[in-house]
Amino acid sequence: MEAIILAGGFGTRLRLIVPGLPKPMAPIAGRPFLEILLSSLARKGIRRVILALGYKADMIVRHFSTSFAGMALDYVVEDSPLGTGGAVRLAMEKAVYDHVFVFNGDTYLDLEIPEVERHWLTHRTPIIVGREVEDTARYGRLIVSDNHVTGFSEKGVSGAGLINAGCYVLPKDELDAFAVGKAFSLESDYLAQAVTAKHFDVFVTKGHFIDIGVPEDYARAQEELAHAV
Repeated sequence: MEAIILAGGFGTRLRLIVPGLPKPMAPIAGRPFLEILLSSLARKGIRRVILALGYKADMIVRHFSTSFAGMALDYVVEDSPLGTGGAVRLAMEKAVYDHVFVFNGDTYLDLEIPEVERHWLTHRTPIIVGREVEDTARYGRLIVSDNHVTGFSEKGVSGAGLINAGCYVLPKDELDAFAVGKAFSLESDYLAQAVTAKHFDVFVTKGHFIDIGVPEDYARAQEELAHAV
């Protein structure tokens, strides 16, 4: 199994708290967040990771080099911001298997990876990982019918519900219709239309989920992830 990690963001909302660092390298209980995320993936059977980088890419490459926790690491670096879709499309150029897991480099998701992989091997259809949360306002909701994602609601709807956890399993050629180097959003420019045209399965994870991209959750992560792996 291999994964793409989107780790190229500027981390604007954390800039005052962790100046001079790319967001995935923000320290959590004394360790770069990306180390915690990679350790979790290694423990669950991922053997190869492609890191999609942008802001201060050299800092991440120097820290991790070509391997970590028994996993081979490879890199793609944006010359200019490509958005989530453009970054995944660029990274897929280096994928060696027929499908990839996609993770956000600022989100810890304790995903049941072996179970998701079994689902992929059985159905071989793209998977969007969902997560039940107490308040969906910050994220928007997944619209699901018969275990398939059929749409996405706008952010701002309060109350408990199922959100897009920002994690996917995609065939390596899923984005071939987009030119390499083209900037686009995976969510709004691709998925929003694609889920109405083809089957996207939903996998509802029960794993720990925390996005460190906003200061209040970054502070919360200091305790919640101190002993994550």
